[in-house]
Amino acid sequence: MRTKLFALLFLAGASAFAGPRVFFGVGVGYAPAPVVTYAPPPPPVVAYVPPAPGPGYTWVAGYYAPVGPRWAWHAGYWARPAAHSYWVGPRYDRGRYYGGYWRR
Repeated sequence: MRTKLFALLFLAGASAFAGPRVFFGVGVGYAPAPVVTYAPPPPPVVAYVPPAPGPGYTWVAGYYAPVGPRWAWHAGYWARPAAHSYWVGPRYDRGRYYGGYWRR
């Protein structure tokens, strides 16, 4: 009983020294706009193109795409496009990345 009372008094006394923490800050000016710049992607990976799975399929070549602060390789694949569509590959031009898309 005595040890429990001593432990309770010790915890109560220790918490008396843990005062509340209040922080107050003032900012002047404005934050600069975030600027995302990517270094040019590495050269593309040379890979074997497997045979088409059937008629009407289009090969979408592998490409690098930005993932956060780095470039990630997306392997090539066969895709069946919509009627009268063709694939426009992704590109990196003047410091900007443009993703690939299907165009009619």
